[in-house]
Amino acid sequence: MNHIYKYKMVEDLVDGGTFLLNCHYTVDELEEKLPASMKKYIADHKINFYIIDGVKIGIETGMGATRINTILQSAFFKLTGIIEEKKAISLMKEAAKKTYGNKGEDVVKKNCDAIDRGATGIVKVNVPSSWKSIKVTAEKPQTIKGSKEVVEFVKNIQIPVNNREGDKLPVSAFVKYMDGKTPSGTSAHEKRGVAVRVPVWNKDNCIQCNFCSFVCPHAVIRPVAMTNEEVKNAPSGMQVKDMNGMPEYKFSIVTSVLDCTGCGVCCEACPGMRGEKAIKMVELDKALNTQEYFDYANILKEKDDVAEHYKETTVKGSQFKKPLLEFSGACAGCGETPYAKLVTQLFGDRMYIANATGCSSIWGNSSPSTPYTKNSKGRGPAWNNSLFEDNAEFGYGMMLAHSTLRKSLIKVAEELMTKSEGNLKVALNEYLNTQNNSKNNLVATDNLVECLKNSKSELAKTLLDKKDFLSKKSQWIFGGDGWAYDIGFGGLDHVLASNEDINIMVFDTEVYSNTGGQSSKATPSGSVAQFAAGGKEVKKKDLASIAMSYGYVYVAQIALGYDMNQAIKAITEAENYNGPSLIIAYAPCINHGIKKGMGKSQIEEKLAVECGYWHTFRFNPMAEDKFTLDSKEPDFNKYNEFLAGEVRYSSLALKNKEKAVVLDEKNKNESIARYNYLKAL
Repeated sequence: MNHIYKYKMVEDLVDGGTFLLNCHYTVDELEEKLPASMKKYIADHKINFYIIDGVKIGIETGMGATRINTILQSAFFKLTGIIEEKKAISLMKEAAKKTYGNKGEDVVKKNCDAIDRGATGIVKVNVPSSWKSIKVTAEKPQTIKGSKEVVEFVKNIQIPVNNREGDKLPVSAFVKYMDGKTPSGTSAHEKRGVAVRVPVWNKDNCIQCNFCSFVCPHAVIRPVAMTNEEVKNAPSGMQVKDMNGMPEYKFSIVTSVLDCTGCGVCCEACPGMRGEKAIKMVELDKALNTQEYFDYANILKEKDDVAEHYKETTVKGSQFKKPLLEFSGACAGCGETPYAKLVTQLFGDRMYIANATGCSSIWGNSSPSTPYTKNSKGRGPAWNNSLFEDNAEFGYGMMLAHSTLRKSLIKVAEELMTKSEGNLKVALNEYLNTQNNSKNNLVATDNLVECLKNSKSELAKTLLDKKDFLSKKSQWIFGGDGWAYDIGFGGLDHVLASNEDINIMVFDTEVYSNTGGQSSKATPSGSVAQFAAGGKEVKKKDLASIAMSYGYVYVAQIALGYDMNQAIKAITEAENYNGPSLIIAYAPCINHGIKKGMGKSQIEEKLAVECGYWHTFRFNPMAEDKFTLDSKEPDFNKYNEFLAGEVRYSSLALKNKEKAVVLDEKNKNESIARYNYLKAL
């Protein structure tokens, strides 16, 4: 429904054309809800106007609130008459049986019911003659806040492209960006309002755990610490409560409902209080007023003492840090983005990211918006995307380039120290002593730069000219399993073998997600995927063990939904480790066909570990006990139940039950063998 305010949806229609609007409003409510320009155009051009509540029909037929394309397609054929209605419905049902037959009769029935309801759920709107005399006033231009480069880009490129008017832009508008560089943080200006239902916070049921923020795939729900003065200046109606352990602050949970995708992962993660959740999903219309609470909280200063009190390397403390990945275009309930978001909260102010092509490059920077952003100091991840096959080498090159520059500057700093005294000498000493710790060195670099400004030395000038390269950067390489296990494995293996200080994060969806669900070497036995329609015959590649065999690579497997603390500990240890690190993160994906929906993606991670399908562990070459199996003894009796809960496994039984039984058992036995192997370590 939000689209009617963003796009000129009816102005391409010819006189007497037909317009079908999917909305949850009644005919009587349209008078108030429709934009004046739309109402006048409909009346002036004698548009045949219809409405349908596709979302309601989707929920009632079991299709869900987001799978409404079948419903609207049926309505389309009904209204256009391109194909005779009965024939169109018959053909659509045949297509549904052919497409979804391998997913079970229940799925086919839901689609057929949706087709029937789409054809009968249309409501004709009798356009009032008064709409012709409506006075249309010019729309107020969108207020854009931010740096000059962000305002310029959003105004001149992003808004026209997002409004589907990008083809009207001249080539000259893009000349400035021909080097491929665009400003960070522009996704915050989209405010798409695509969710049907969004989370609303109830302070009375909140224990202030911050789990909701921790698991949110789009960084739309966040905790905020407020002073009494900030509470006084807050918008009317904003809920706050005393902050646990820090009585000088008030606590609130705020949500950018216009950036939310409505997955409900936050609600599922919320433990609540007294059997009641602190997060409740409500219709977007009923929660629009809460957007101003988020907007207000977003301009408040971060409270460094709050993150320090709760420790930023803990689940709770990390969420008081601004996420430097926000409002991406990832699928609702995405299993990948919570990991990436967390990494930016921990190290984003000093990060370089090399990103393999795939889902993480699409949600990481889909033109024209960039979800990677900056903190209040103007610092954020430097992100770049290379080819699918060479991303590890690309990230390695980024690291080597920075390292080479920095080594030359460290030599200059060492020479300058022998010729300095007072505050400058102290600052140089602090800088050199922290040169291998990215967090402490960033602080030391800031102190050094201030001292260098007061020096007239040529050596000081040399350091100031290259000040952006003085601090130690946290170098990360991001990518999916298709890149890490398959196409980019050679490069990944080369980088791990280099023994350089570089971190690799693999978002393991166990399938080529972005390109349509093809089987990868991370796909387990029995899983149905493209090029493995009869179930994959061979087991999943053991990437972790390959990396551990080097003996000097930090390796971890994590699952956020199973153990948030283990995940954050592994990520922190990997970054602190002075050498190569590999983190493999289990990431439920829409391609898995989770029968309970992607709103349960974090719960699916928990179930995967509990039944023994996935294991969490850490291999730290520097620790006394190098290998730690973090996940508890699994209950393999629940294994087949877990497999049955995902269409990628259950669909095989519909085509070949005997083979499905064999492959499911093979899958289970491989997991049991892997667990025994890890336990022995």
